Amino acid sequence: MKEVLNMLLNQENDILTVDDLCEVLRIGKNAAYKLINSGKLKCYRINRTWKIPRQSVEEYIDEARNSYFIT
Repeated sequence: MKEVLNMLLNQENDILTVDDLCEVLRIGKNAAYKLINSGKLKCYRINRTWKIPRQSVEEYIDEARNSYFIT
């Protein structure tokens, strides 16, 4: 997983798609859209396409990791 995460997050493109998010987090599209709609992941929509900043994904992963180990 770390290879995929590094590959996607180290690209010059700082914006991920829902498909990229699914690959990075190893989740399905339904789970990705639930995450987006929950507000836990900062992103925006242009027309019908969700744009997810790389930084937002990194922050979400750090937050999820910290909450997992703290509780």
